[in-house]
Amino acid sequence: MEKKHETKKNYGTFAAKTKQELFDLFHTSEKGMSDDQIEKARDLYGENSISYGKKTSLFVEVIKAFITPFTLVLIALGVISFMTEYVMAPPSDKDLFGVAIIFTMVLVSGMMTLIQSVRSNQAAEKLKSLVKVTAAVKRQGSYQEIPMEEIVCGDQVRLSAGDMIPADIRLLTAKDLFISQAALTGESYPVEKHAVICTSESQNEASYENIAFMGSNVISGSAEGVVVAVGKHTMFGHVAQTLSEQPVKTNFELGIQKTSMLLIKFMALMAPTVIVINGLTKGDWLEAFLFGLSVAVGLTPEMLPMIVTTNLVKGASIMAKKGTVIKNLNAIQNFGAIDVLCTDKTGTLTQDKIILEYHMDCEGNENDRVLRHAYLNSYYQTGLKNLLDVAIIDEAMETLDTNTINYQKVDEIPFDFERRRMSVVVEDPTGKTQMITKGAIEEMLSISEYIDLGGVVSPLTLKQRETVLEKVREMNEDGLRVIGVAQKTNSSVVGEFSVKDESEMVLIGYLAFLDPPKETTKQALKALKNHGVAVKVLTGDNELVTRSVCRQVGLEINELITGEKIAQMNDQQLKEVAEAHNVFVKLNPQQKARLTTALRHNGHTVGFLGDGINDAPAMKVADIGISVDTAVDIAKESADVILLEKDLMILENGLLSGRETFGNIMKYIKATASSNFGNMFSVLIASTFLPFLPMLPLQILFLNLIYDVSCISLPWDKMDKEYLHEPKKWEASSIGKFMIYFGPTSSIFDITTYLLMYFVICPAVVGGSFHTLTASQQIVFIALFHAGWFVESLWTQTLVLHALRTPKVPFLQSNGTFVMVSITTLGIVAGSILPFTNFGSELGLLPLPSNYWIWLIITVVAYLALVTFVKKIYIHKFGELL
Repeated sequence: MEKKHETKKNYGTFAAKTKQELFDLFHTSEKGMSDDQIEKARDLYGENSISYGKKTSLFVEVIKAFITPFTLVLIALGVISFMTEYVMAPPSDKDLFGVAIIFTMVLVSGMMTLIQSVRSNQAAEKLKSLVKVTAAVKRQGSYQEIPMEEIVCGDQVRLSAGDMIPADIRLLTAKDLFISQAALTGESYPVEKHAVICTSESQNEASYENIAFMGSNVISGSAEGVVVAVGKHTMFGHVAQTLSEQPVKTNFELGIQKTSMLLIKFMALMAPTVIVINGLTKGDWLEAFLFGLSVAVGLTPEMLPMIVTTNLVKGASIMAKKGTVIKNLNAIQNFGAIDVLCTDKTGTLTQDKIILEYHMDCEGNENDRVLRHAYLNSYYQTGLKNLLDVAIIDEAMETLDTNTINYQKVDEIPFDFERRRMSVVVEDPTGKTQMITKGAIEEMLSISEYIDLGGVVSPLTLKQRETVLEKVREMNEDGLRVIGVAQKTNSSVVGEFSVKDESEMVLIGYLAFLDPPKETTKQALKALKNHGVAVKVLTGDNELVTRSVCRQVGLEINELITGEKIAQMNDQQLKEVAEAHNVFVKLNPQQKARLTTALRHNGHTVGFLGDGINDAPAMKVADIGISVDTAVDIAKESADVILLEKDLMILENGLLSGRETFGNIMKYIKATASSNFGNMFSVLIASTFLPFLPMLPLQILFLNLIYDVSCISLPWDKMDKEYLHEPKKWEASSIGKFMIYFGPTSSIFDITTYLLMYFVICPAVVGGSFHTLTASQQIVFIALFHAGWFVESLWTQTLVLHALRTPKVPFLQSNGTFVMVSITTLGIVAGSILPFTNFGSELGLLPLPSNYWIWLIITVVAYLALVTFVKKIYIHKFGELL
């Protein structure tokens, strides 16, 4: 077990060892690890997995579920009720019924929150497992792509541009290898690594130039190496263990927090006021205190954590079925709030399959020699084979007899984003070597001194350069992407090739690729626009190709902004340009990130859709990074959301699911907060004038329990299509406005119910007004009054869910789902028959007379009509309901 900790201490030792010494240390060989060696290495050096901070234990999850600001109020009320109704009560009056109800509410709320929390963690892990990060590892003689978690110490790993470093690796070979170590060291610029033996010890372990560390990523170049540390024993693992993660709060989390504080402020204001009024008017301060606490509970949406979690889990599950994997559940709200989508062009607006349309010499004629040279370059490179390489190899396989192309690779100079080209050096059977380079036309012209015209090599003149550029421009305008091919024979001493050898080359021709727009792109862009999402194209491609594609997909262009112009702008100028324009070309990764940041500073919620290495910085700074399952590792790790298909229509479905999830959460919060506020406002008024409490503390609690159980149906409700048209942001202030408008609306009918019960129905049943009755008759009067308001309050509070779930006329223009209608109806029925049961009498309720139900129907219809009218005023003033 001790050896599991040695790797961290011995980077200097690893850096100084030869290749064979490393093989001997980890009991491996050139062929890679066998199954037995893998198991032994895993037992000896540990698993390749990292715990990012301590995983929350079940005990902590239980505490978090049961100890919330809302349940604490319930627990306090339960303890006080236990003391007053059982401990301090005379033997004949001891009663635990009220205590049982209160703690049942705590149990229901806490258990449902706990269950959904555990389910959400499981769902998140299950969804994450759909996205696999792999690495090229040599096993039993050949390289295989295996999951990162299966790597062990001693494995040989091959690295290329775009890869995440899967463990701490001692490099054995490296070619122009540049690695970003920002995750470990904070260095802004990539560092170059070499496969050399380092004998001097370094205090700064990250500075060893022959060790690549987990958590960093390959910017350019290629390498092979041996894994020397895995999982928590890597440098990254030690950093992860010593730092307690403090993730930045999302707009969603801040919204929940602000909403909770808003409701607690209302409780802090209302409860003491009710206690003082009832204490002064009724004279029983203990009862007034209990009633005040009940009012506080009445203002509390006890099921808020559970409803929110259920919505998120259900939303993530629905989105997964539609091809959208949510890596972070709290990202759902941000997903629905996106109002600007930044996207790369290649593979998102256009098809994922690029076709090699032409392979031409410098005179514009089809030429198989150009294709053969391009094939040798693409086939023998060990870096990241992009779609152009695949298209070249596919075309060569069809057009040429590749079996007769007999060359051996000598060396290569990998692609990077600064040079925008890559070279390989090959040798034929006669021993002749040649360097073959392909890349962007401008860069190829800059390294070419000669041109091949009709088989004759001559110096490349300025006029010929202009002719080449003109021909390329014509093809670009037709939507073709063009790269140049050049070669040089016997260029340098074998084994010493470097970037400086890419000079004095012969331009032999060019390749023209067609990347046609996807059939769904035009439709998807229109759909996103209709749903309030502006699409901005941020691409590294050139102006002409981008303009052609944008024209074909119907994307309006006022002016194309180039990376060169952006480099001259300060942050303020960039904010203005980012807002005013929607297509940006020839961008480097840092410029994509700058544009994304500028849009965020302008107040937009920005999503960035990308799949390449150069998209990762922008995805990190966006509100929500979106990638695809086929993206390079660093892009997938940078993303909050993974699309299982690279299609903007899939993205649109995800956006709509995010908005629906958010809408169902807001239904519960706004409707519950406003109706609870209205009920408690009614209680406050009634407490001032009635000679008894308008409702007993226990009755208030049970009313809340029935209502909250009905609200469990909300995650299964739907949103009106109109609601989904615009992005949705969480604004806690809108909840306060909602409460102020719709709370007193319900109070009007609570008060009419008070008047009806106190002056009409109760006197008719009992046989006189309250003050003329005997003590026993007054008890009946009070129980009947409580039953009348209990039922009316339940009906109005539950039915208003249907009224406030939509700006339309409820039941006529917009209906809830079958699940919602069924569960809320059951809640109303259960509450209505409660006064007629023994359980109802235990709560202090009595059966209601038949004429009460006529008045109730009139009250409910009038209430829903008034709510519909107030909705129109509210929407006219604030623009939207939810």
